[in-house]
This record gives sequence, C-alpha cells and structure tokens, in this order.
Amino acid sequence: MAMKWIEAVTGPLEQKKQYKQAKVRMEELPAPYDEAAKAIGRYLLSTSGVTDGDVLVQMFVDLVDLFEQASLDGTPVIAIVGDDPVAFADDYALAYNGRNWVDKERRRLTETIDKIRKEGS
Repeated sequence: MAMKWIEAVTGPLEQKKQYKQAKVRMEELPAPYDEAAKAIGRYLLSTSGVTDGDVLVQMFVDLVDLFEQASLDGTPVIAIVGDDPVAFADDYALAYNGRNWVDKERRRLTETIDKIRKEGS
C-alpha cells in the first residue's frame, strides 16, 4: 500500500531505476561520445516537453544505445549529429510521440474557448 502511494507521488520506481542505469551507461561512454550524449540528453530534458515517464526513459535508453553502438563501430559523433546538432536533437525528440506539456496547454485553451462559445460570448 505504501509503495503505491509513494509511486503516485514520485512516479514509478522502475522508471527511475532505468533512467539511472542509462545515466551510468552514459557516464561510461568513451570521449567524445559521453560528452555528446550528455549534451543531447540535457537539451532533450530542457526542450522536448515529454511528460510521459515511460517515453522519456525510453528516449534516454535509446540515446545511450545509439552512442554506445557508434563508439563500438568507430562512427564519429559528427556523422551522427550532422552539421546542426539542434536539428538532430529536435528530430530525435519528435520520434518519441509521448505526451508533452504543450498538449495540456492546447487542451486547456480549446476547453476555454469552447466554454466561451457555449456561453454565446
């Protein structure tokens, strides 16, 4: 019972465990893959707007997988991110169709306007 209450407040503990494991794997990447993965991860946290924990965790696990494989294959970081790392990160985030904060605001805006419309104003 207490575990369900804790998870209701903090989110699923399994997600936190997977996220922490991905962060450890990211730290273990060789340079410059670690630096690139951390920078992209930081950017994604700030800009992706993903609020679904499962989606967010999967995005980070996949990011680590990508850079681990690239380091094993000897693929240069620049070959992964291209000339525009922001565009790469934005496109990467778009591939994860989770709910994000803007969805909530869009719904609230639509509901407010619908309410106004129904009131005849």
